[in-house]
Parts: sequence; structure tokens; C-alpha cells
Amino acid sequence: MSRHSPVLTLLLAFSTIALVLMLVAHSQISFEAAVRGLKIWWEVVFPSTLPFIVLSEILMGLGVVHFFGVLLEPLMRPLFNVPGTGGFVLAMGFSSGYPVAAKLTTSLREQGSLTKAEGERLVSFTTTGDPLFVMGAVAIGFFHSEQMGIILSLTHYLSAILLGILFRMYAPTASISKPLDKTTSSLPYRALQAMHRARLRDRRPFGKLMGDAVQSALNTLFMIGGFIIVFSVLIQLFQAIELTAFITRLLAIILGPFGVPPSLSQAIVSGLFEVTLGAQAASDAPATVPIVWKAAIASAVLSWGGLSVHAQVASILSATDIRVMPYLIARSLHALLAAILTVILWKPLTSMAWLQEKSVPVFLPNQSELTLSNWWDALVYSGLLMLIGGGLLVLGSLVAGYLQTLKTR
Repeated sequence: MSRHSPVLTLLLAFSTIALVLMLVAHSQISFEAAVRGLKIWWEVVFPSTLPFIVLSEILMGLGVVHFFGVLLEPLMRPLFNVPGTGGFVLAMGFSSGYPVAAKLTTSLREQGSLTKAEGERLVSFTTTGDPLFVMGAVAIGFFHSEQMGIILSLTHYLSAILLGILFRMYAPTASISKPLDKTTSSLPYRALQAMHRARLRDRRPFGKLMGDAVQSALNTLFMIGGFIIVFSVLIQLFQAIELTAFITRLLAIILGPFGVPPSLSQAIVSGLFEVTLGAQAASDAPATVPIVWKAAIASAVLSWGGLSVHAQVASILSATDIRVMPYLIARSLHALLAAILTVILWKPLTSMAWLQEKSVPVFLPNQSELTLSNWWDALVYSGLLMLIGGGLLVLGSLVAGYLQTLKTR
């Protein structure tokens, strides 16, 4: 159905009217859900996301993105079919979580550093959860297991990398951004030159640059907060009219032949709308459900991201010609890949001694609250994960650059 179809317009109008009537009929539930969404945004999303968006805007203004663009070009272009600037988006997206990657991709597209197809490839595999959320909130907070945090992080980010390699074949005939010119100059020197030229083109004083970065970050975060509140209300309304219960029963019938425990259908439905609710529902499944199934569903929910995140990404991408449909297809593939990897790697990972030593009983009653040491361990693991990933990216780019220099001689 075309988006210009009058039937679609009529359906949207009736749906909106129905939502208004539900808001009036369940005003108390709507108010409490809105307060809950506002609390999540103010206490969790706002303080954790604001510094990353501000710093990323400043780094783009200083030309650091162009520095990484040249440095990572030999790695990102053959591996993911995106320019080297995508390496900066990859690092920031993996470390800061959704929807920061969409914001950076939009900025690069507006600057002309990405083509339309490259932007669609890039945002598809760089939109992930941040390590502290995966390891701290989900693994330790819900599953009470540090071992689970390592497994979920590994499958979540590894499946994202595999998705990026798979999506390099997306739109193979589309135009690409200008590749690096072949020259005998060293790759780090060319990267410094690119950073300096980008800074000269920007021309904004540092004070102006910082002010613009804060303003842009606040505008983005207010938009994100609005979506979180709206979807918090919608989820509660759907539960009040038992729509989610109906979808859960239907999903249990569909997934039953594939061996998925019926009790996990609630987690899938909750994760369809919101990632935190889905991960928590997976951890709260009955003890009779195998833990590997709980981990697989939690990993799939983390990779899917939830309709709330998708709405935020769609709003951010609307400023450019980057389409949302490839992103949604990628999210579905990411969820499937993450679940499959979890099942495949579960036994090898859980049999490792160094993982077993770090494990905490998953259903230990007195571990319902997060301790300071648990949060510190999650932070350390997150930092190590980002350092290892960043080191591999830089090492790979240097090796690829050296090989490219040998070819030009």
C-alpha cells in the first residue's frame, strides 16, 4: 500500500482516534505509564546518552571523524562497503548504544561524506545496545549473572559485525563515496591532513562548536524522551485491553513447533515494543525453561531494539534520504543471528573455566539488587570490550594501509 493511498490515511486517522479514546478510558493507567517513561528517560537515558552525543558533535567539528575516515578506509571499505568514516560511527554506536549511530549517520549524510546506500548499510549494523546496558542492566540486573553478560555481549556485537559483512552486498550497483586517492604518503599523515582540512572548513570557534553540540544533543534527547514516554503509554494501554495477551497466545501457537517454550512468548511480545521489558520478561521466565533459551531470546530482543528505538531512528533519519525499511530488515536479521549464535556458542562458552569462575547463580534470591562491585565489573568489562574492538580496528586499518602502500610502489 502506497504511503499516498487514501486508504492508509483513513487507517491512520481511525487508529489515532482509537488511541485517543483509549487514553480517555484509561487515564490513570496512561498517567502512570507516562511518569514511568519520563523517569526512565531522566534517570537513565538522559545522563548516559548526553555526553556521547555532545562529544561526537564536537569530534565531528574538530575533524576527528575525517581522521578516522582516512585511517580506517582500508578496513571499512572492503569489509563493510562503507567509507572509513563509518569506523567512527561503528565505535560510537557500539559504545554509546541506540540511537547514537543513527544521529551520526545522519550528520555524515548531510555533510556529503556518505551516499544514500552507504548510509543505509551503516545505520543497519551500527545500531546496537551499549555494553554497560547489556552487561550491567540486563545480565547482572535481570539475570544476576556476570557470565551471562559476557555471553550476551559477545553474541550481540559479533552478530552485528556479521550483519555488516552481510549487508555489504546490499545495493551493489549503487553509487559510492569517493575513495582515497592513491599516494605514497603514509596513512597516519594523510589522516592528520584530512582532520586539519576539515577543521579549517568548519571555521567555528571552539565555544561556538560546543554550544552547537549541546543544543543539538538536547534537541535529539528531547525527541528520544518523547518517544519513550509515548511508547511507555502505548504498551500499558495494549496490556489494559489485553492486546498483548492475545498476541502472546498466538505467538505461542506459531513458535511451538520450533521448540520455543510457550512461556517465552511474553518476552518476545514485550521485546517487540521495548527492549528493557523484553529482556526482563526473558529473565523472569519459569525455572523449568532452559537457561539457553532465555539467553537466546534476551540476545534477540537486545539486537531487535524495540519499536520505541525504531521510531527514534526513523525520526532522526527523516532529515535525510536514508530509508527506514533496510534498517528494519537489518534489525530482524540481527535478532535472528544473535539468537542462533547464542545457541551455538552457549556450550563452548559456558564450559570455559575463566567464565565459570565469574558466574553468579542465575536465580539466587539475595542477588536481586545490584551491588557496587557488580556495576564496577560490568564497567570494566565494557571498557575492555571497547578497547579490544578499537584496537582491532586500528590494527587492521594500519595493516591494510601498509599493504595498500606496497601496492602503489
